[in-house]
Parts: sequence; C-alpha cells; structure tokens
Amino acid sequence: MPLHLIKLCVGCDSIRDLEDWIKQKLKDKRRRGEKPEHVHRTRMVPKRAAELLDGGSLYWVIRGEIACRQRIRDVRPFRDKDGTGRCALALDPKVVPVAARPFRAFQGWRYLAADDAPRDLEKAVPGATAMPEKLRRELRELGLM
Repeated sequence: MPLHLIKLCVGCDSIRDLEDWIKQKLKDKRRRGEKPEHVHRTRMVPKRAAELLDGGSLYWVIRGEIACRQRIRDVRPFRDKDGTGRCALALDPKVVPVAARPFRAFQGWRYLAADDAPRDLEKAVPGATAMPEKLRRELRELGLM
C-alpha cells in the first residue's frame, strides 16, 4: 500500500493557481533548455522514500482544505550551496482534484497513510471536476457535496 505526503500549498488560492504555476515553471525550464520536470524542494528528506515511490502522491492543502494531489515520481536528497541537506521531490505535472476536506495549517510536510487520503474527486463525485472550483467549495460549505 503506498504512502503519501501532505503539504501546504503556500501562495495558491486555488487548484487553478497551482496548475498555472506549474505550467509557467515548466515553460521557463524549456526556454532555458533545462529538462521540463516539475520538482518541489523541501528541507527534510523523507526516510520512507521507498514507500512514497510505490504509488504515493503529494497531497496539497489549499485554503484550509486538502484539495488536490500530484503523483511522486522520485525523491532526490541533495545538499544546497551552504551544505545543508535538502530534498527534491519530482512530481507528475498533472494535478488531480480530490474530495476536499478541512485540514489545519502545519509546517513542513507530514506522512499521509493511504487509508487516510481523500479519494480522487471524479471517483468520489462523478462529474464534479467539470464544476468551477469556487462552486464546489460553496456546495461543500453548505453541506450539499
């Protein structure tokens, strides 16, 4: 069973913001002649990397809700220019909306067990991904979704 990570998506107000940010980063990398790969850098290296690479995803918390996920392709420990250990998480650029649920703010990342991870939105509520994100949030707040 895969293991996942969960992290705050600081600076994004919506899934669309995250998708636009990823597209821009990939475009910038192509323009510079770099490999167009989506990489998220973090301070700590997951000790359970093998479990993460067995089908795990990075779940993003946006505006107080677990909102979406990206598949983890690779976990790459490295040292920055100051010699501090860091980690590059290579992620699939595709962002998958999930059945959102509230989640409090925290620092860094946390492990998320597969049993605790929300289902992909399209599987949980067929057709919901066609709705605007703002409408989905309002329906959840009203208890209608």
